[in-house]
Amino acid sequence: MRDLDPEPIRDLVRRCAGLGVDYIDINPGFLSSRYEDRMAFLVETVEETTDRGLILDSPNPKVLARGLAACRRPPILSALSLEPHKIDGILPLAAAYGTPLIILLMDERSRVPLTMDERLALAVELRERAVAAGLHPSQLIFDPVLPNLSWPDAWQHLRHVVGTVRMLSGWSVFGEPARTMVGLSNLRSGLRKKYPFELECRCLAVLAGAGLDMVLADVVQPGFMSCYGALAELLSAGEG
Repeated sequence: MRDLDPEPIRDLVRRCAGLGVDYIDINPGFLSSRYEDRMAFLVETVEETTDRGLILDSPNPKVLARGLAACRRPPILSALSLEPHKIDGILPLAAAYGTPLIILLMDERSRVPLTMDERLALAVELRERAVAAGLHPSQLIFDPVLPNLSWPDAWQHLRHVVGTVRMLSGWSVFGEPARTMVGLSNLRSGLRKKYPFELECRCLAVLAGAGLDMVLADVVQPGFMSCYGALAELLSAGEG
């Protein structure tokens, strides 16, 4: 990033694309105002390397705007929550560009609520705001926020995330299914020596059974694509 060297990025993108992913999530981390152009550099590098879809991932509307301006193909924006700077900055961007938008079920204080009911209340409010801004409900992707296992109430959060996915993916909340996703790698971030990879796989299986549409994951970690492929095969067999 510092030297604007595209080769390590291209190598990682080729590895991900070769595994069959649908989207590449581009998250440059914190960028000062001096380095906001790094998002454009990442977008250009990834689009030159693959035709896979992009997710532009940043809490900073200015960074997202730089990425959007560089995109040749419409990306997905990540992510809206009830935080005022995101309502005022990210939502207008998504509406202006007509892009799909990931909605994090977090309140105005950047807090993740514990219960399913609280998460669903946030989903309803954020959907109303997005539709009022000009987005179509089909453009919205809801992320109920998987906990990190270091949280003291992580297992309770996990149970309510599964329930939230089940409710949103059915007809219970909006009268039509809503798209859902989770950031699976949040679960063991910083804790891979303490918790085994199999925990991610089991969590993904439960969420897939609840109706999950998309998963943001570290696809190059050993074993992940085998786990994902087995789940996809089971689900397709069930549909048959």
